[in-house]
Amino acid sequence: MAIERRTTVKLSGRILYLTEDPDLLRRQLAGEDLPSVPDRLIDNISTDEITPGWACYYYDETIGRYCLVGLRGGVVDKDALRNGAFTVIVSGRSKGCGSSREVAPYAEMVTGARLIVARSIEKIYGQNCQNIGLLTTTDFGLLERVRRGEEIPIAEFTRGLDPVSAEVVAYGGLFAYNRARLAGEVSPPRITTAPRPMTLCEKIIARHAVTDARRDHGGALGVVAVAPGDALFVRTDVRFSHEYTTPQAEGLFRAGFGDDARVTEPETVFAFRDHLTFLESVMSKEHVAMGLDAAARKLKVVQEGFTSAQSIKLFGEVERGGATVGSEAICHNKVIEELALPGDVVCGTDSHTCMAGALGCFAFGVGSTDMANAWYTRDVRVAVPETVRFVLHGALPPGVTAKDVMLHILSQPFWRGGQGIGKVLEFAGPGIAALPLDERATLTNMAVEAGGFTGIVEADEVVTDYLVRQRGLDAEAVRARIVRADPGASYAHSFEVDLATLEPMVATPGDPRNGVPVRTLRDKAGGDVKIDIAYGGSCTGGKKHDMDLYASVLERALRSGRKVAPGVRLYIQFGSQDIRRYAEEKGYLALFARAGVTLVDPSCGACIKAGPGVSVTRDEVTVSAINRNFPGRSGPGQVYLASPLVVAASAIAGHIVAPDALG
Repeated sequence: MAIERRTTVKLSGRILYLTEDPDLLRRQLAGEDLPSVPDRLIDNISTDEITPGWACYYYDETIGRYCLVGLRGGVVDKDALRNGAFTVIVSGRSKGCGSSREVAPYAEMVTGARLIVARSIEKIYGQNCQNIGLLTTTDFGLLERVRRGEEIPIAEFTRGLDPVSAEVVAYGGLFAYNRARLAGEVSPPRITTAPRPMTLCEKIIARHAVTDARRDHGGALGVVAVAPGDALFVRTDVRFSHEYTTPQAEGLFRAGFGDDARVTEPETVFAFRDHLTFLESVMSKEHVAMGLDAAARKLKVVQEGFTSAQSIKLFGEVERGGATVGSEAICHNKVIEELALPGDVVCGTDSHTCMAGALGCFAFGVGSTDMANAWYTRDVRVAVPETVRFVLHGALPPGVTAKDVMLHILSQPFWRGGQGIGKVLEFAGPGIAALPLDERATLTNMAVEAGGFTGIVEADEVVTDYLVRQRGLDAEAVRARIVRADPGASYAHSFEVDLATLEPMVATPGDPRNGVPVRTLRDKAGGDVKIDIAYGGSCTGGKKHDMDLYASVLERALRSGRKVAPGVRLYIQFGSQDIRRYAEEKGYLALFARAGVTLVDPSCGACIKAGPGVSVTRDEVTVSAINRNFPGRSGPGQVYLASPLVVAASAIAGHIVAPDALG
């Protein structure tokens, strides 16, 4: 029997407009239907707002009960969307920014939503919607047709999509599409792009293009060239997930391929216990009463069972002195330390998978459905993205870091306006060549905050030296893997950045794109921005070079007789045990302790409101070296993003300052 393929869709039910007007939002939730699109739809609704981190401890239909309870303003209560019987959810720009969690669109779908309408839709969120059969569009003209109860051609929802994505939508999701694909009813279009100069990511994609997915043909790989818009499947070199996402993907894997299905090439698949290691130390009594502690523990148990049964390496928890002290590593730090290589394709169920692009590989985040399919096929679908090139010149002034570079880039209109959604950020030029690997990793890590597909830096001797020193690899073997962009390659946009003109930056609460120079903050805020918490950690701010930066500020403070300011809590959390050992060997652990720092072993922790360093009240103010500050991300308080230097200096001063303010 042929797999059903939709040609039309008829939607009935209510339309919910996510408006900045809280009264108008309440009235809709109470049963009022609006006659037209209201003014001031909410922009930049993150996946943290759709499904707060704690709600993700559920990965079945229970999560729908908490859909949008994290939306700014606190208007949406438990069960509000399900009780409202909304078929369509409408919002402004950049719907679904932030985390790659597939449970966000899944929560919307299980409340009864069938269509997401927004001015623009973030790349990973949009692909997750396609994978689970939730329709999306940026065409507000369709709303009136939905109201009239029209039978709408499926082509209205696939306009502008690549051919594979369009077929996934028509089949109602990725699993149905793959069943049709395996049955020979549909196949990806053949790549016929003629030889052309290619960007760095395009060359990696072309080398990994799956030209024959049949196992008895060995999964033939490689095409002569690709171009933006080409739709295909690529063969992965590294696949990984963590305890937040593995259980949902495991359920999808069994449902799609059967209880006896085996992960293909498990030696290239990895799992991490890194997100919720410290959760119970900060979980509120309210959440314990809801049973969330048990739900969170189940995530760990399910992942352990799956990885054991499938012979998958699990980077788990670490004991010291007979007690569990933290995780072996945050996934992104370990991927760079041990797993990825130049020229690889790396996919992980986390939006910051792009951090590995610092090694010169094509690394990107996917949802649970994509991963469940990739476990079986080794492949993941890709529409070749356009690339935006940043050419960095000059040298960073004292007190300025890669974090400041990225906050400056994100604050520019091109990215704030959503024009960068789905694009690759390729960093090049003499300025990037002078940066250490850890600083390059900050740039690639935060590419997703621009709405980008990924970030990448061409590998060079800095990368070669690192891999030889870190892993004992042969230098010539590493050099042989390096992929370089072709002269004459086409870029969607190119930006020149003079590093010498940059200054310390801070992103004000609500969005990483809210960057302003630190020197202007006092005037904008009407006075000093006093802080309660300073947090130095996460995959972005917990690397070896970051430890050097924290130490440089704190050592200077101690020499002048200063420590962490009274009333301020400064946390420094390591990205991996290897990074902790580095800090210990450098004498930083003792230095940090003398300065009044609370040290935390590896875990994602406060970055996802699951460890020491979270706020507990709305009035608390945090300055943080993490990568995103969407509402509720690190607790109910206000989070300012900054570099490790600004974080450490602010902890000493008691309010947000540039590093040179300490003298």
